[in-house]
Amino acid sequence: MKNLSEQPCLIARSLALVGDAWSMLIMRDAHAGLTRFDEFRKSLGIVPTMLTGRLSSLTEEGLLEKRRYSERPPRDEYVLTEAGRDFLPVLFAIGAWGRKHRGGGAVTRFFDAETGTEIDPVTIDRATGAEIGTRPIRIAAPECQLPAADERT
Repeated sequence: MKNLSEQPCLIARSLALVGDAWSMLIMRDAHAGLTRFDEFRKSLGIVPTMLTGRLSSLTEEGLLEKRRYSERPPRDEYVLTEAGRDFLPVLFAIGAWGRKHRGGGAVTRFFDAETGTEIDPVTIDRATGAEIGTRPIRIAAPECQLPAADERT
């Protein structure tokens, strides 16, 4: 996955960071208010070494911030950064896809805490107002940056 982090495609770059299930589920749980290692471990049933690695990666990449909450013994918690908070719509978009294509049986539901209404996410293109997925897309290769006139030889 590290190879993807250098790709011009932002989807590939993002997947290099959070493209595995454990990272996504850690982010889900962080949005649900979990902050401590043992809370994540209990919620996910993940082995400690795997959790340590994923938390370190999410912290290094700026989605979580490590904060000390106890000096004796030394204990840290993991809180969402702005980038981490901005990741919530991505999780809900994946969940909406799952409801449509992987639903059935008992499923977790998400509600707006203020209104009590179930969240039904829709992704919209800001420029056109169209729901993403209802119109064809075109993928453009990155444009090469020419050096400034004084840098050319």
